[in-house]
Amino acid sequence: MKRMYVAPSLLAADFSNLGREVDRIAQADFLHIDIMDGRFVPNLSMGPQVISALRGRSELLFDVHLMLEHPLPYVEVFRHAGADVISFHMECADDPGALIAAIKQSGAKAGIAVKPATPVERLLPYLGELYMVTVMTVEPGFGGQKLMPGPLEKVKKLKEQSPGLLVEVDGGVNRETLALCRDAGVDVLVAGTAIFRAENPSEEIAFLRGSSSF
Repeated sequence: MKRMYVAPSLLAADFSNLGREVDRIAQADFLHIDIMDGRFVPNLSMGPQVISALRGRSELLFDVHLMLEHPLPYVEVFRHAGADVISFHMECADDPGALIAAIKQSGAKAGIAVKPATPVERLLPYLGELYMVTVMTVEPGFGGQKLMPGPLEKVKKLKEQSPGLLVEVDGGVNRETLALCRDAGVDVLVAGTAIFRAENPSEEIAFLRGSSSF
């Protein structure tokens, strides 16, 4: 059985005690951090200060997902705060090539995220420059939604085009949808409520990763 990486989504954590929440998911591979501007998506989340405050507390790779209309001015800001991977949306208003170059110049790894309705073909010219692609299986902006299976077809196409590319799925990932993700060839699972609301987050991480039969 394929071992997948697990990226708990900080958006589902208890914001009254984020340090403790990050300690609870120390066995994960990434920490997925959604940054929302209230324009690209109809919600606000957190800023670089939160990332900076948590950086010294965790050795996880910080997977920062910029849901911003204009992410380019913020690449260096979030890298300086502690981002290891910075992903922007294909649907944002800034030039993808310029964003990829800025992310790499900052020293972070570059990623692109795509909404459920965005054709995978729009990504193909950039695959050789990317560390990861995030396939959204919900409409971005809010946690706790149900996984839409249709976008998983993009995962298969991306893996065919670029087998070494990490493909991440974000939205509605839990025990019930795990098999769909595995069958599609997903490498990285973003899971929020499934992990942070679990009685034992470590067991949930191990189950999703495929390294446990809990």
